[in-house]
Amino acid sequence: MPKASEIKKGFAIESNGKTLLVKDIEVTTPGGRGGAKIYKMRCLDLITGARVDERYKSDDVLETVEMNKRSAAFSYIDGDDYIFMDNEDYSQYTFKHADIEDDLLYITEEIQGLQVILVNGAAVGLELPSSVELVIEETDPSIKGASASSRTKPARFATGLVVQVPEYIATGDRVVINTAERKYMNRA
Repeated sequence: MPKASEIKKGFAIESNGKTLLVKDIEVTTPGGRGGAKIYKMRCLDLITGARVDERYKSDDVLETVEMNKRSAAFSYIDGDDYIFMDNEDYSQYTFKHADIEDDLLYITEEIQGLQVILVNGAAVGLELPSSVELVIEETDPSIKGASASSRTKPARFATGLVVQVPEYIATGDRVVINTAERKYMNRA
């Protein structure tokens, strides 16, 4: 069984009789010497759908739940439901908008490398690829002669995502975005 310091975003853990999917991890170091790091995990209760915050010391041992990942593609929207299709057996996975709201900022019809996380056969979340290519829908005009290391400006994408990009990038440019850090990486 792994320690709290070994748990990553997207893992499923068993805690206080609940099965939780780790959505975000915040690490804090106490001011005193020799203090163990505190891992604050924002989780989703897979049974009730409620948001749960858990705190663990770095050396606390946690019980993980067996999970599978299946390669999938975005299929269509039905009201508040987003439907994804398995790339191998064509089964469908349905998610509510509120459950995958953050992930939707990176999902377009041509996204590659998307995976559905399954716990006990039920679809519980999405795992995004490490980077995605998006087309800039709106940004300030590019500045001629701006260098790559100069200032940045905000750029908005069709998905609603807003990221800081270098000044020489223009509306309509295709760029690569790091999904973990929400940062511009380079032109596509």
